[in-house]
Amino acid sequence: MSRIPARRRLAVAAGVFVAAALTLALLVYTGVIMPTRLFAARYDVRGIDVSHHNGVVDWSRVAEQDIDFAWLKATEGSAHVDSRFAANWSGSRAAGIATGAYHFMSFESPGAGQAHNMIATVPRVAGTLAPVVDLEPYGSFKGNLPPATEVRAVLDPLLSTLEDYYGIAPVIYTTPSAYRAYLVDRYPDNPIWFRSVAWPPRVPDGRDWSIRQYSSRDRLDGVGSDDEAYVDMNVLSDDVDLDDLTTR
Repeated sequence: MSRIPARRRLAVAAGVFVAAALTLALLVYTGVIMPTRLFAARYDVRGIDVSHHNGVVDWSRVAEQDIDFAWLKATEGSAHVDSRFAANWSGSRAAGIATGAYHFMSFESPGAGQAHNMIATVPRVAGTLAPVVDLEPYGSFKGNLPPATEVRAVLDPLLSTLEDYYGIAPVIYTTPSAYRAYLVDRYPDNPIWFRSVAWPPRVPDGRDWSIRQYSSRDRLDGVGSDDEAYVDMNVLSDDVDLDDLTTR
């Protein structure tokens, strides 16, 4: 029996490894395998966040799947209102899910005006979750973040105006890059909702997170549209209770 040359054996092994790696990457990308689910499984309180991209949500079916909380996109910038917010707000609350709203912050309009957009859209109702400010790079700002002084000039009045109106410190949702650029060692009274969909979260300054987004490619019965088949999944820290994030 002839022996296979060493160079050929190495080539075959390398091909098998590459094929396996590509297969694994595809399974992760499509949400079939999600390593972060393993890390998130230890947390008892789970929730989702949705916008109009998720289509018409069947909230009663969502509630049947042990979903404890939901934050719904309400507004963006100084004028935009999410087209599904009103329906999601009433549907989520009717299903008995702890419900809150989030505002996607623009770097390009004054913070006070953005706050008033959210205030005009989201009712001030005792027992609902704290407002959330979504602070993350978008569009042309990805990889080209604005200076911290400019961003904080928008963020500071946005946070303070929302807190004055809703009577609770807003939660800040953020990505690792935005946290490093704008939040390190600042805003200690605002709970942090940290996006970490690949590995267990490590907040850059060692601060504790309150909410963690662990997946952007999960599936739930009752959620999904032609535009977006997946849903963002989140967990609440063991050190935080939903009551701590609820308006009075």
